[in-house]
Amino acid sequence: MKAVVYVKKAHPDKLVFCDVDKPVPGENEVLIRVHAVSLNAADYRSMRMGLIPKRRIFGADVAGKVEAAGKNIKEFRVGDEVVGDLAACGFGGLAGYTTAPEKFLIHKPGQVSYEEAAALPMAGVTALQALRDKGSAGKGQKALVIGSSGGVGTFAVQLAKYFGCEVTGVCSTKNVQQTLSLGADHVIDYTRERFLQTDHRYDIILAINGNYPLSACRKILNPKGNYVMVGGSLSQVFKSILFGWLLSIGSKKIRFLSAKPNKTDLEFIMGLLEKRIISPVIDRQYPLERTAEAMNYLIKGHSAGKVIINIQEP
Repeated sequence: MKAVVYVKKAHPDKLVFCDVDKPVPGENEVLIRVHAVSLNAADYRSMRMGLIPKRRIFGADVAGKVEAAGKNIKEFRVGDEVVGDLAACGFGGLAGYTTAPEKFLIHKPGQVSYEEAAALPMAGVTALQALRDKGSAGKGQKALVIGSSGGVGTFAVQLAKYFGCEVTGVCSTKNVQQTLSLGADHVIDYTRERFLQTDHRYDIILAINGNYPLSACRKILNPKGNYVMVGGSLSQVFKSILFGWLLSIGSKKIRFLSAKPNKTDLEFIMGLLEKRIISPVIDRQYPLERTAEAMNYLIKGHSAGKVIINIQEP
């Protein structure tokens, strides 16, 4: 089968499109014919940190069809359309076929395309866990989404509205209209306005890869407000962990989310997508052989939504 394999000595991108052996599912796994994969920051950050999957194939968010099932599989049958986040079981999506335990998969609704489904797992569940679990989002609260145009941010704006929040998005000029179209009540163009120097106060601040001073963000929180940092560089994560507890003394809390794949959460998000309460924003789509180009585009940090890899294995 065709796959994109991490090769450390390959220059300049280390991601090589080549032929590899088709995987064989174990007794507790299904074999998936992959139709679409979405790229995430988790892919390139894992590469940078040297956290390479055993088979050297990245790609966590997969959507495809069950080709074969191990003897202990109970929930899925051959021909079922599935979607899942494979980050916790070795990645492997950037290939014609991959294997996965059924606990990381859910059924894909027929009216949801493979591309839409692949865009959902990691980004959608991250936004959900950040707002619901760490941010305690609820009706009437004011939510600020810093980075409203990226993969997590586009879901966060929609989910915050679903939870009944008054939503303000922060993005660059070119993405203002997109953020408004997702339901944001207000949008701040960070290239024109210093949004941390404001009289506005928020109950939830969701910072997605935002390298802004924690102390400044804390100042614009309401009493009992929650600042939630999602992802970010190692230095950003380190600062939030190191200083977050100190800045959380009192009613305002500084929190960091390390999202985990969760089947129940993914089914909940997929239900909202099936009902078109939320919709994924897909920026660009690439064929499998152009994965290195797609990854470089994502790394630049200017994608407006998700980057999808389409896979057509014979």
